Amino acid sequence: MLQSYLSLLIGSPAFTEYVLSVQTGTTIPHISGSQIGGFEFELPSVTEQARAALLIGAIEDRIDLLRQTNTTLEAIAQALFKSWFVDFDPVHAKAEGRDPEAMDAATAALFPREFEESELGPIPQGWSVKSFGDSVMILGGGTPKTSTPEYWDGDIPWFSVVDAPAAGQVFTLGTTKKITQLGLDNCSAKLLPPMTTIISARGTVGKVAMTGSEMAMNQSCYGLRPKMVDGEPFTYFSTLRFVDGLRQVAHGAVFDTITRSSFDELSACRPPDNIIPCFGAMTTPLLDRIRMNGHQAISLAAIRDILLPRLISGKLRLPEAIEAAEATLA
Repeated sequence: MLQSYLSLLIGSPAFTEYVLSVQTGTTIPHISGSQIGGFEFELPSVTEQARAALLIGAIEDRIDLLRQTNTTLEAIAQALFKSWFVDFDPVHAKAEGRDPEAMDAATAALFPREFEESELGPIPQGWSVKSFGDSVMILGGGTPKTSTPEYWDGDIPWFSVVDAPAAGQVFTLGTTKKITQLGLDNCSAKLLPPMTTIISARGTVGKVAMTGSEMAMNQSCYGLRPKMVDGEPFTYFSTLRFVDGLRQVAHGAVFDTITRSSFDELSACRPPDNIIPCFGAMTTPLLDRIRMNGHQAISLAAIRDILLPRLISGKLRLPEAIEAAEATLA
């Protein structure tokens, strides 16, 4: 159990601050074994160590579970997108005289029962082939002058690629930097509504996120809004497929930029507008759950980060720590 407690200690802000204060070297900062051994801390009883490790471990396990759940939910939504708009499973089912799976009769009636030839091969009858750019409104970003303090540290989240979520988490729920309304008014960035898809276009290219709240973004990204009603989920999953297509077109070359013309370089089968809201109705509850889980994970991480240094320093005893965490863990 001492090993578990020491792992918490090494991950604590106190140890990080100590390392930064004693490390040497400029090109490759490093710390010696004797310097590590010089770190002083309060060592509680074995019982206290065990309980602290269990408490923090329980919080971290809950965070991991929430993230795993989000990955599963996102995979379900992706599978539905592929089934409807890539593999055309409902159309194949109707062509074979079967009822499409996992949809009501009203939704099934929107899908044709025949295919027609197109430049992409067979597509559902009545569907069209359009460039990705034809399906979305493309929005640019901007950066307020960094030399003007009044533009920064406000309450408007400002997205850059470092704020892109991990795979399967979908939403950006907070950003490293924030700007003021004055900063927003004095740059080319615009306030993006929730559930806007963002794609990074330079630097680390092809990162995709959905805004979890209103936010602005820098000029290295594009914001993508649907042209159809309730098309936000369709736009997000279409963007993931668009990025995969760009990577395939690159054929191993450096994939280093996306321009506005890139959105017109790839074509895809476009369903009628009346089917897209049906997809949104089925996937929005999944996305809402992902967003809710993401907020809960952030809250749990904040509680962990508050409790850990106070437990390590001895400023907070376990009974108080357990009481502070109980409401969130319930």
